[in-house]
Amino acid sequence: MKIIKQTAIVLSLAIIISVGCTDKKEIPVVTPTPPVADLNWEFENSPMWQDEFDNNGAPDLTKWSFDVGGNGWGNNELQYYTNGYNASVSNGNLEIVAKKETVSGRSYTSTRLVSRGKGDFLYGRFEVRAKLPKGRGTWPAIWMLSTENQFGPWPSSGEIDIMEHVGYEQNKVHCSIHTSAFNGARGNQKSASQLIPTATDDFHVYRVDWTPYAVRGYIDGEKYFEYTNDNKGFTTWPFNKKFHMIMNIAVGGNWGGAQGIDDTIFPKSMLVDYVRVYKMIEQ
Repeated sequence: MKIIKQTAIVLSLAIIISVGCTDKKEIPVVTPTPPVADLNWEFENSPMWQDEFDNNGAPDLTKWSFDVGGNGWGNNELQYYTNGYNASVSNGNLEIVAKKETVSGRSYTSTRLVSRGKGDFLYGRFEVRAKLPKGRGTWPAIWMLSTENQFGPWPSSGEIDIMEHVGYEQNKVHCSIHTSAFNGARGNQKSASQLIPTATDDFHVYRVDWTPYAVRGYIDGEKYFEYTNDNKGFTTWPFNKKFHMIMNIAVGGNWGGAQGIDDTIFPKSMLVDYVRVYKMIEQ
């Protein structure tokens, strides 16, 4: 009986193996995701949202709010951002001032002006005419963050830097993007820089054109940066949600303070002539 049972088991296994070996498994065909096509989007001629800074006094609080605090802001920055104390409008310009003074345990003060909740945008042309501060330790920026962080906290929901400048590299201006795949924490953010000899002496127009296809950076109408949508999801392209504008001067920090701070330079100002946002024309 044992021999018969063993023979039956062996035959059963042989049949199973034979059937398994002869079954044809269908391997799904993986089609590469094509990139988004560039439809050469254009923009309206008149701004859909703007601030010409024609008033005198405080910034227009129907368009701007202030981020307040001195927590380092994720970059080990040394300033305390005040609730408007370091920002004013006169002679047709917004002035953001970084000062050497102690507030709430921080040795410097400045302003971080944001349009969050008052100017939130999905695609468009973003144009800012500004004159940058000079001096080692300053870190002015004109940039954009996701309003609702739908893909998670920084950098997952993205960042668009229209203009960044660090004082120890005077007149070298940068345009960048950050995503979860490409960001400053990893040291692989997508970025380009341009030397503008008069960036800290004269006004220049800093611009980003943001479409479903690309984020492109310009200075005075000349393109010097482009990052395109590879259509692989939010890790490389979180730029399909609303973003808001930010303007600030940081003091010190991982980048701005990489070569120290010259305390003799303060106070230092960034002047902004206008901020204009133009609607993208849908195809």
